[in-house]
Amino acid sequence: MSASPEMQPAAQAKAPSAPAMAARSALILIVFVAVFTGLLAAAYLRTKPALEATALAEKTKLIDEVLPKTAYDNDPLKDAVQIAAVAALGLDEPSTVYRARRAGEPAAAVVEAVAADGYSGRIRLLLAIAADGTVLGVRVTEHRETPGLGDYIEPKKDKNKARPWISQFNGLSPATLSERDWRVKKDGGRFDSVAGATVTPRAVVKAVRKAALWVADNREQVFQ
Repeated sequence: MSASPEMQPAAQAKAPSAPAMAARSALILIVFVAVFTGLLAAAYLRTKPALEATALAEKTKLIDEVLPKTAYDNDPLKDAVQIAAVAALGLDEPSTVYRARRAGEPAAAVVEAVAADGYSGRIRLLLAIAADGTVLGVRVTEHRETPGLGDYIEPKKDKNKARPWISQFNGLSPATLSERDWRVKKDGGRFDSVAGATVTPRAVVKAVRKAALWVADNREQVFQ
């Protein structure tokens, strides 16, 4: 049975128009996005202190691995300076230098460097260099060298736990060691390497020397 002519306009009036439905859908979506964004913001604010504390602890741990605590009496994390990209450090982006001082005098700089010519690509380093260019400590923070062959540059993967390969740099300075000595033994230098994996240490040795030279040559800029 069909609706009477009198009832048809009323029925049509009850059905929402297409623009009205679109507006209602848009409003629902806006409310949903606002609520979801608010929840994300609240979660971030709750976890931000923990994330910052974790990042700070990680930075402190890395600095402690390369820089002896007896070498300074300030807080390097609070005495930091941003530097532009430095080709001598292998960096193509700005980085942070953490400055260590003792009795107010420059003691060492903790810098990032990159050995771009590793066997499997870039090798990122963190180095503590004394104000006179002497290497105090080096750590590899990122690499993709062949597992079991070239990854001995990382202390935790080095089988020699008593004297890890990376510790060979400690106490050395380009000012007191010839450029020829700053090579692996296979190339006539003084640094050990593992047979069949000399590309990796070559890259690291070269990068460490260049970083030490840069700190010594830019002492005033670093410790200003």
